[in-house]
Amino acid sequence: MKSRQPGFSYVEVMVATLLIAIMLVPALQAMQSGIQGSAIHVSLVDEHFRLADKMEQTLARSFDDLLAQADAVADPTVLIPSPYSDNAATPARRLVYLARYDGDNADSDDDPFTGTDDGLLWLRVAIENSPRALETLVLE
Repeated sequence: MKSRQPGFSYVEVMVATLLIAIMLVPALQAMQSGIQGSAIHVSLVDEHFRLADKMEQTLARSFDDLLAQADAVADPTVLIPSPYSDNAATPARRLVYLARYDGDNADSDDDPFTGTDDGLLWLRVAIENSPRALETLVLE
């Protein structure tokens, strides 16, 4: 006499449930990492657009104003924030640096801030105490 059992037994259901529970732990950890990465990405994008906004505000000024601010720095090798920077009390303060720039390296010293070229400025916008920054050259 053959005995035939339709469906799953109680043991098979318990084994399947146990396997699913064991596999859920790494899946949930992977989701947690993704959610944390998403929050970090949002923060980085926000910082990038804040930097780009400050750079556009600075580039909207006349070249003569920018040149006057670059010339106000006595030692171009020392980075001193310009007055175009955010106020000191601003959280995540954006600092604006301006300097004359040596684009052709005519003095052969490989220092971009000595032997500068007329009509060429270096502009850097950085978030204070952060490695995030944008740089560009400004032509007259």
